[in-house]
Amino acid sequence: MAQNAVIIAHGDLEVTPQVREAIARADLIVAADGGAASAVAHGWWPHLLVGDLDSAPPELQAEVLEHGGRILRYPARKDETDTELAMRAALEWGAEEIVLIGATGDRLDHTLANVLLLALPEAAEVRLTILAGKQRLFLIRDATEICGRPGDLVSLLPIGGDASGIWTTGLEYPLRGETLPLGTPRGVSNVLCEARATVRVEKGLLLAIVTEP
Repeated sequence: MAQNAVIIAHGDLEVTPQVREAIARADLIVAADGGAASAVAHGWWPHLLVGDLDSAPPELQAEVLEHGGRILRYPARKDETDTELAMRAALEWGAEEIVLIGATGDRLDHTLANVLLLALPEAAEVRLTILAGKQRLFLIRDATEICGRPGDLVSLLPIGGDASGIWTTGLEYPLRGETLPLGTPRGVSNVLCEARATVRVEKGLLLAIVTEP
């Protein structure tokens, strides 16, 4: 069983203190195909290498195996992305918290697909976070506490439909039972007034993006 997992995707990777902390706490490191190259470059040997391996050359695969890792190879013609397969592997290993890094980059389609993995139904009971430079992204399904520093930006965006009955504390622009309709940017660039804020949503899903200025 792996309580804390880190998934390294094949996108841009900025090694921040938050990333180092996640790696240090990880019981399981999963590389999604070419993410293995980023992992190995930083001395993070993946326990699992998952994907069709079109971006992980044989010598890299051999290195992973030599350091005790396992390889889960899938055909190139498949319905899932390599990152989704890596997330499903982490869930199968019993991860209760998953941090996804290397999830953003030049491929906007991959970036959006990775962000939407936060809403994977099978992961509803798992703490999922994407770390991308000075930003962290996570999904709010009911209620959560947002920790940071006063002045941090907090954007709340509905996904999958309208989000209604939203109540917040500790934000400069409070919401008091209001609705954020799908497709509108009203929830962008709120601001933390305190070290902790709370957000509660009665119906729908909210994507939270916290940005350090």
